[in-house]
Amino acid sequence: MALVQIPTHTSGVFGGSAGISEKIRHRNMAIPVVPNTITDEDLGLCQVSKLQPVNLKKVIKLLEDHHSKTLYDRHIHALKKVAQHFNYGFPMKDLVQIFKILNICADRFEFNSVYEQPILDLLKICGRSFLMEKASDELVYKQLVVESVSQLGYLMRIPSSDVRIQICNTLIAFTTEDHPQELPGKPASLEFNNNMVELSDISETLMKSLTLLENDLPAKLKVLEVLQLLSKNSAKNCDQMLSADGGSRVCSGLVDPDSSGQLLFRSSDILWNLMEHGDPALLCKQLNSISCISKLRDAFVYQLTQGYSHYDRQLRNDLLVLATLVAFHCPDAPFVETGFAKQLTVFATFQEVKSHNALVRHLKLLTNREDFEFKKLLFNILVVLSNNSTAISVFSEGHLLLALFSYVRANEKKSTPREWSLAQFEELQLQAMSSLCTLCPLMLEDYMTCQGSTRLLLLLEWCVGSEDYSGQGNSFHGKGGRGSKRAQMHYCLRLLRSLMSTGDEQVLQDLADQGAINQLIGVLNTSFTQELHTGDDVDIEMQTDILYILSNLCDEDLHRKELFSVSGVDMVVRYLRIDTRLLKSGLGHHKLLLAAVDCTWCCIVGCFITEDYFLEKEGVFLLFDQLEVCPKSMHSSILGCLLDLCENPKTVNHILTWRGKDGCTAAHMLCELWRQEEVEIGAKRNSQGVILDISHPLMGSYQAGVGIVPQPASYISQAIADVGENNRAKIYSLFSKIGFTDLPGLTVTDHVSLAIIEKYLDFKLGEVWSEIIEELNAEQVKPISADLEAIEAISKAMLERAQIVKATQLELLESESNQEMLNEQEFYAEIRENHRQKEKAMADFTDYVARTSSFAVLKAAKERQELSIDMSRIHPKYREMEQFHATDLPNLTSTVFSGKHIIIME
Repeated sequence: MALVQIPTHTSGVFGGSAGISEKIRHRNMAIPVVPNTITDEDLGLCQVSKLQPVNLKKVIKLLEDHHSKTLYDRHIHALKKVAQHFNYGFPMKDLVQIFKILNICADRFEFNSVYEQPILDLLKICGRSFLMEKASDELVYKQLVVESVSQLGYLMRIPSSDVRIQICNTLIAFTTEDHPQELPGKPASLEFNNNMVELSDISETLMKSLTLLENDLPAKLKVLEVLQLLSKNSAKNCDQMLSADGGSRVCSGLVDPDSSGQLLFRSSDILWNLMEHGDPALLCKQLNSISCISKLRDAFVYQLTQGYSHYDRQLRNDLLVLATLVAFHCPDAPFVETGFAKQLTVFATFQEVKSHNALVRHLKLLTNREDFEFKKLLFNILVVLSNNSTAISVFSEGHLLLALFSYVRANEKKSTPREWSLAQFEELQLQAMSSLCTLCPLMLEDYMTCQGSTRLLLLLEWCVGSEDYSGQGNSFHGKGGRGSKRAQMHYCLRLLRSLMSTGDEQVLQDLADQGAINQLIGVLNTSFTQELHTGDDVDIEMQTDILYILSNLCDEDLHRKELFSVSGVDMVVRYLRIDTRLLKSGLGHHKLLLAAVDCTWCCIVGCFITEDYFLEKEGVFLLFDQLEVCPKSMHSSILGCLLDLCENPKTVNHILTWRGKDGCTAAHMLCELWRQEEVEIGAKRNSQGVILDISHPLMGSYQAGVGIVPQPASYISQAIADVGENNRAKIYSLFSKIGFTDLPGLTVTDHVSLAIIEKYLDFKLGEVWSEIIEELNAEQVKPISADLEAIEAISKAMLERAQIVKATQLELLESESNQEMLNEQEFYAEIRENHRQKEKAMADFTDYVARTSSFAVLKAAKERQELSIDMSRIHPKYREMEQFHATDLPNLTSTVFSGKHIIIME
């Protein structure tokens, strides 16, 4: 500190007068000189007061000693001294003693309230960041700080509203306020404070303390404020609150009396934070009780009927979303039992269906954003509640489908000021149709009462009509519908598809009677005439839906298949010509192709008129073309369609005529598919396809691994389940139609596979009998002698049959091997012949060189040539005949002939 000393003047100010000097000297001697020291604190240069040393151990001893227990004044004085000394925060090293003092005071508060103010002072200081002497104190005292923060929560046991409020204020300041750095020690960072709060159990303790604050509204609001703050961005704090049953604790106080309106807001915000950062399923499980749902209902109804501000509407919507999430995660939540479902139905339908319920007598929904969102949320929660079967009757009583079908109509071009705007109506219309997709299959009686089929077909007619309409396409459901009617058409078809999935004959007949088949075919032939590769995923989905609807309408009904007629066949053939390269585009072309195959199976197969026209249009060829290149997941549908189509005798010739890539025949491709199936299931074959295990010639690895487990008679055995799990049975059935002999384009490998295919049914029967025998042995059931003889005979016959097939396969392979050896020998013989010709050419060249180099050799060659010519003649004595003409020139020194002409001398 700086010292300022005031100087003293001992000399006179007037010169030349000794008397005056003496008087001054006498006065100076009478007044002593006192040095005045002024510190920085006196001048206000330093705002930090000097810390007076405090011995915390002595304070604790003073509080605990039984001799000084009643010295309350000394206690208060010591505590005030502690508070003054640590005015800028507690050092981390002293936290153990500080919180020991606080706990001692808390325990004595019940007997004497004089400790309240010291506790408040100390708690206020705890709101500041703890001080560090070294940078490493955060690591050294980490666990100590965590336990100290936890101790703050335990102090909520003090029965004082002011103390509890101060604890909350302390926690708010501790986690949110940054403190100045100009302090005696370095304060911990705000991030460190928040981490320590997460590691402590303060969140759980505060949540449990709500039970103590039922009659203390200010303290309860403050605790809720802290919980709101702690749950805002921390998943750990949310998990702690949920571990303390935080969902039900907070929800139980939603409708407690509160004039300020903070209770409902903070409670709902806490529930939102728990839903967002905690475990939603656990929170919904805690809210899944009659008491919690009732509280949530009462709070929602109060906000809906009594709230008029923008804030009230937002809070009302938040409560409705919370209820929706509870219903989604807990389908059995008591919404029906508490009457909440009935009230929600009334709120959702009172604008479209007249209601005399008192809750909606004076209720009006405006066209503002909050009420618009509220209407959509009501539709959404009713769809979620439909997962509970008990809610369906409530919806039926509330005429929910009638209210939703009021939106299934052609959109208007103008709207009045008090009605929904055109964009809002479009969103509600699409939301309503999306809700109907879920609700209609559950409420078919109401659907028929509302004449749903008529409404949907009229809307579909409007969608494909020429009337001008530009959709907004703003909502999630309006994807791809901006500037057109595609969004309405999309959800109209989706709703029809959901109805088809029920298989209800009354609904199917109603649609068929109103001409849905021809109308849908017309939609495909008029609205989707562009190339498939030019459409987006919405177009592909709509076409897929129409094909699926047609398949369900015509399935197993000959009259409807006749209505499908020639135009329907032309449409299906167009889709069967789809480019298989589009199947991997990601837009859903694979679903479209599968729907086209299904439509062929359900709408064409089974009616001779459509079948014959389909064959004329080369439909079988198209199916085999797709079978050759399509993914394996589609094989079953295509093979099943072909198999049923083979009931028509004309189909077999088409199958035998078909040729694929590189001249591949149908029989060869079916054998290849058989081998692929056996590889996938792990059937025991060698590299050439020969049976390895004659006792189980068809069994795969999975079936062998499962083994035989005794089951009731109603259960399907593994051998029977195998028939439906792969396509081997369909391939066998197709070969049964086209025959097993004289098939074109088969290789030896195909014949090896065909030997097994031909005996597939016999092997499957043997496999079933083997299961029966093994199951009897597992259950220790001994057949009678006659049955035992029959079982032995069957087993022996099956084993012999498998041996015969294996022998046939080996014979085929041996024949192929012999043929290959023969071909190899012929090939080598040809090679040798080629080499023999080269040797002959070399010998001829050598002879030519010798004849041209030596006259003796040439002469000998000439003689040999003449001898060879004479021996080749028929009459060797022709030279002795009367008329003989020589063909060579005498004395010619050449072995070649002189020419092809001769001169005859007369």
